Amino acid sequence: MSPASRERLRALLAREVAWSAVRAQGAGGQNVNKVSSAVHLRFDVHASALPAAHKARLLALRDQRLTDEGVIVLKAQEQRTQARNLEDALDRLCELVASVAQPPRARIATKPTRASKQRRLEGKSVRSEVKRGRGKVAPD
Repeated sequence: MSPASRERLRALLAREVAWSAVRAQGAGGQNVNKVSSAVHLRFDVHASALPAAHKARLLALRDQRLTDEGVIVLKAQEQRTQARNLEDALDRLCELVASVAQPPRARIATKPTRASKQRRLEGKSVRSEVKRGRGKVAPD
C-alpha cells in the first residue's frame, strides 16, 4: 500500500472511530492513579465507509479484538501521553485494515512429481520393514 493511500485510509478511519480515555494498567507510581492516558479505540466495521470486500475480510478474521457485533476494539497504553496512545491505536487499526486490503492469492493445485511419489513409497517400505521386524519370531 502506497504512503498516500495509507494516509487517506488513516484519515477515513480517524473520522469513523470512537475512543475513550481510561487509566492505564500496571505499575507507574502515584501519577498513574490520577491520569487517564490509555486509550480504548472502537471501530464499527458494519457502519464504516470501507468497501464491502474489505468489510467481509475484516469480519472473517479470527481476531480476539473483533467482537461478535463487528466492532474492533483496540487498547493502547504503551505511551506516556493520551495523544500518542491515540496515534498508536490509529496506526494499529490502519495496519489491520491494510492487511485485508489485498485479497488472498488463490491456491493453485499441483501434482506431486514422480520423484516425490517414489521417495514417499520408499519411505513407506522402509517403515514397513522396521515394523515387521518388531513382530514375533516364527519357529523354523
